[in-house]
Amino acid sequence: MKSTKSAIRYAKALLELSIENSNLDEVSSDMKRIVESSNETNDFKVFLSSPVIKSDKKIEVLKVLFVGFEKLTNSFIDLITKNKREYLLIEIAEAYLYLLKKHQQIVPVSITSARKLEKETLNQILDKMKSHVEGDFEVTEEVDESLIGGFIVRMDDKQIDASVLTQLNRMKQELAN
Repeated sequence: MKSTKSAIRYAKALLELSIENSNLDEVSSDMKRIVESSNETNDFKVFLSSPVIKSDKKIEVLKVLFVGFEKLTNSFIDLITKNKREYLLIEIAEAYLYLLKKHQQIVPVSITSARKLEKETLNQILDKMKSHVEGDFEVTEEVDESLIGGFIVRMDDKQIDASVLTQLNRMKQELAN
């Protein structure tokens, strides 16, 4: 996840407030809705970053669009809009969800394999990783047949590449030298 320093600061502040107010679930649900809205259409991003639309109008539209949001979330949206930072809203929501996972010690893990892994194989990979990482895993699996065999595990900024494709490329490189 790439975020600007401003977005991360706002996300940290919102996370701390939601912890203080004991409404983590509600605020995280609101942040998920914001991210989902941005994924559904590009118009939402354009709307937020438009210099033509006044802040007051943006607040009105956001309140209608996100009716039922937690009071803290609404106050937060008002604040960033009044500070002319509404263009960061999606980035802040993504950063918030990322920081929330870190707070809850949930580690996102992506496993790409040449074919769908059996449950037993997946569990073996995760068991090996548990000795190096504290927390629970949030696993997403992908299939990429071009790997030929093996798998690639991505976790935060770490990557373990145990694919046949990479091993073949290394052998090819060594033979070329």
